[in-house]
Amino acid sequence: MAYETPQLPYSLDALEPYVNTMTMDCHYNGHHKAYVNNLNKALADYPDLAAKSPEELIRDLASVPEKIRTAVRNNGGGHVNHSMFWKMMAPRVGGAPSGKLHEVLKSTFGSFAEFQGKFEAAGLARFGSGWVWLVRNPAGALEVMSTPNQDCPLMERSYPLLGCDVWEHAYYLKYQFRRGDWLKAFWNLVNWPEIEHRFEASGA
Repeated sequence: MAYETPQLPYSLDALEPYVNTMTMDCHYNGHHKAYVNNLNKALADYPDLAAKSPEELIRDLASVPEKIRTAVRNNGGGHVNHSMFWKMMAPRVGGAPSGKLHEVLKSTFGSFAEFQGKFEAAGLARFGSGWVWLVRNPAGALEVMSTPNQDCPLMERSYPLLGCDVWEHAYYLKYQFRRGDWLKAFWNLVNWPEIEHRFEASGA
């Protein structure tokens, strides 16, 4: 079975005013679908690889033939990243996490506000295109990290809890060159129940 773009859990206009409808349409129907189509094309002659989940593929890129490895890295990573990203956002959410995740963020970063500042700084520091993440690292600790292009923390054995896309296509139609404004607006969209679920599933 070919990979498919997952259905959005909300309408294209649901994240207004923080993500406008045109951005969502281009991002989801343009960019994400292109990653899926290009991944399927790259794996067309490799049915054994195509039978794996996209997460399995990008966790073990060394097992992918060199001829298609870059295509699988870029497009498989793009598919995985965006499939998570849509669920990490929701309309009428934001605020702060609760329970154990909130306590661990405070103990790790000093406060929730300090975590937010570190997350935004890492997103601003990413040169060119990429992502900023809150992950559980291989040692089991929470960490803010950034990845280039469509690389995913899974490629580095870290488990992504929260991610923000800082490619220009994620924000330019609304915020132009003001990436910092996009990162601040993103907090209004964070689906903390989903992030808390990922935190618990990662071994909390």
